[in-house]
Amino acid sequence: MNIPRPEFPRPQFVRSEWMNLNGQWQFEIDNGRSGESRGIHKEGVALSGEIIVPFCPESKLSGVNYLDFMYGVWYKRKINIESLDNRVLIHFGAVDYLCKVFINGEAVGQHKGGYVSFAFDITSKLRLGENEIAVFAIDDSRDRLIPSGKQSDKYESYRCMYTRTTGIWQTVWLEFMPKCYIDNVKYFPNITDASVTIEADFCGIQNFECKISFEGKAMGSYIAENAQGKLVFTVPLNEKHLWEVGKGNLYDVEFTFGEDKVSSYFGLREVRLDGHKFLINGKSVFQRLVLDQGFYPDGIYTAPTDNDLVRDIELSLAVGFNGARLHEKIFEERFLYHADKMGYIVWGEYPDWGLDPSYADNIYAILPEWLEEVKRDFNHPSIIGWCPHNETHDKNGRKQFDESISLVYDVTKAIDTTRPCIDSSGWFHVKTDIFCVHDYEQDPVKFKENYDKLMTEGQLHNVLWRRQQYRGEATFVSEYGGIKWSSEEGGWGYGNGPKTIEEFYDRFKGLTDALLDNYEMFALCYTQLTDVEQEQNGLYTYNRVPKFDCKKLYDVMTRKAAIED
Repeated sequence: MNIPRPEFPRPQFVRSEWMNLNGQWQFEIDNGRSGESRGIHKEGVALSGEIIVPFCPESKLSGVNYLDFMYGVWYKRKINIESLDNRVLIHFGAVDYLCKVFINGEAVGQHKGGYVSFAFDITSKLRLGENEIAVFAIDDSRDRLIPSGKQSDKYESYRCMYTRTTGIWQTVWLEFMPKCYIDNVKYFPNITDASVTIEADFCGIQNFECKISFEGKAMGSYIAENAQGKLVFTVPLNEKHLWEVGKGNLYDVEFTFGEDKVSSYFGLREVRLDGHKFLINGKSVFQRLVLDQGFYPDGIYTAPTDNDLVRDIELSLAVGFNGARLHEKIFEERFLYHADKMGYIVWGEYPDWGLDPSYADNIYAILPEWLEEVKRDFNHPSIIGWCPHNETHDKNGRKQFDESISLVYDVTKAIDTTRPCIDSSGWFHVKTDIFCVHDYEQDPVKFKENYDKLMTEGQLHNVLWRRQQYRGEATFVSEYGGIKWSSEEGGWGYGNGPKTIEEFYDRFKGLTDALLDNYEMFALCYTQLTDVEQEQNGLYTYNRVPKFDCKKLYDVMTRKAAIED
């Protein structure tokens, strides 16, 4: 059987024994959310339809292509278990939003959060031979306590709101491992003395060994007898190979804990702020970022193939960008893996649209899943900063808003001291390492005049000055451009679109030059990489076809910026 998305979904923590569960499942919509009461979860009760996992039911690739609201959905499939000697975990790349899982009719766990990976130990519920998995997912993109990102709260898509995603939208898989196993590892690279400190968590007691290599050559090792609980150790590296922008040097790691064997990797790199400069390995690097929303015409949230993830990075590089804001979506781990390999820098962000930080209970909606994201993606060298919020505003109360934004920032900094954090991209800033702004001014002359004041007067152009105050923080324009260029009637974009292709190139160059030439700005972020449905301001169409001469855009974007070394 042809299995969609057959590749291993977690490349930074690989065990050899696993089973991909993508493919055909039974499926049924349950808008009344009464299925469990009616016994749908019970073994042997068939569902009314079929779906291709891991594609959401709204997508064409799922075979369902149902575009109306779905408040509850069910999935079922059978698996065959040939041995009960190992511990068995069922993993979900992501399920939107509240997910409950049953094995042979018995509940094994539930998870809240539509974007982050999770797993349940199902060993005790399995039997030799045939077993049945049932999955129930609840979602409501109009609930103010369910983060929905760019999923439309109307029946139709509109402006910058797009087709919804309900239920399973990333790979489902089984993992087989011994009773004693490695639970988690964290890497803390040190570029100064060419070493890496590793924090490893274990379940059980076993002898432990760590071997590090680079391109097949031994770089260092560590051994511990009867390791248990948490172990922190440092391995000096025989050679220094820095992970750099455009050069994704990665060290390979092999962990052995008794019978458990895990393959992993890390990058030797450091990021920090120095005044208005953003340093990567001590060097001022200008971040030429593009807004990437991670939508696909046939898969919606899910890339049809692993090659499509690689291709999106290649498309970005082809027009001169060296990284991306992964916008209003937590991207799957395989995208981050490819970014790691290709030296492509990204900001880890969260799909906070749909939430309102000015309500006290908002914190319960964002903080648990945000912390899961930071934990899951901590080891990726491509992630050079965190940004939990985007364009937040305090329409229902300033005090609670400020407290909520500050709390998420403080917790982020407490659990990751290695990266800067932007509290809220664009507005309103409350407590942040970086004060960024969004500006879709389409006149390059006016745009330049506004931001030149940062160099001449130390003042950042901030149209929201009544609410947020710039105090000299490191800064960049984290959304600009959005130039509308569409061959379709009714296509949406920012401002008035240029009338000719020459006018587009002039506008693109003028806006970009204003930021490259500003020696007080360390980055830019252009909106956006591709069109998404009716939003027609991408540099590529929704189908990833170039709309412009890529070489012309590349030449504009890649010249040296004033702030970079």
